[in-house]
Amino acid sequence: MRYEGTVYRPPSEATSYLLQATIGCSWNHCTYCAMYRDKRFRVRPLAEILKDIADAGVTYGQRVRKVFVMDGDALVMDLAMWEPILKAIGEAFPNVRRVSCYATALNLLAKSPQELIRLRELGLGLLYIGPESGDDVTLKGIAKGATAANHIEAATKARQACMKQSVIFLLGAGGADRSVEHATESARLATGMDPEFVSVLTLTIIESTPLHKLAETQRFDLPDINCLMDELRVFIAEANPTDAIFRSNHASNYLPIAGRLPRDRDAILRQIDAARAGDTALRPESYRGL
Repeated sequence: MRYEGTVYRPPSEATSYLLQATIGCSWNHCTYCAMYRDKRFRVRPLAEILKDIADAGVTYGQRVRKVFVMDGDALVMDLAMWEPILKAIGEAFPNVRRVSCYATALNLLAKSPQELIRLRELGLGLLYIGPESGDDVTLKGIAKGATAANHIEAATKARQACMKQSVIFLLGAGGADRSVEHATESARLATGMDPEFVSVLTLTIIESTPLHKLAETQRFDLPDINCLMDELRVFIAEANPTDAIFRSNHASNYLPIAGRLPRDRDAILRQIDAARAGDTALRPESYRGL
């Protein structure tokens, strides 16, 4: 197995076989993100990808249950690439039960309904999508490349293809100035996208990013911890997906929480209120990470 540069995967893919089919991110303009800034985006040669799958199959074949296809938005690959990759995954890992990847609204909107259905038939069943915010002003500010309406349209296409979605929001993304709007509209977008999984991360300003430059020149103020907890509370109180597993277990968060929305809304709100009152300890700054 060959990996180029640092590789990233969601917390829920900790036990997955990680397949690097693309290098970097095809968009790579988000102002807060440093994950792929040291990489030039490209799709790896198909022969290399298939060899990695075959080699992993020899070593781990029976044990692999999940495969996560990297890098930043592997859904961007054409069906002509995806089809042999997914077929090879099925052959190499006979017990595989889930194949997933990161995706963007732009990736989804570029695919036809027939292409998405075919990808699902071949085994691509879960997409991780990070709108980060439902507030269009915030989305423009972080250079996400898509509006809230674009994300709802993309989510609808994925749902019609029977693809599950894990949607990610970023506490603090609107800065101190748009904290309320960011939280409220993110809850609205979570409702509109109606995914099976919802998670929140907390914004960390990283030195090599455009957002860091804005913060240095006082054009972006990161909300303080109390404000971030307020954002989380608004999001939980107002997000109303049909039935979504909720997690805030990413290392960037001050308060790890697990539950379902809307079923466990009241219990989650009580946990947040306990943390705001000082009755529940927050994760120490030194324990937070990316």
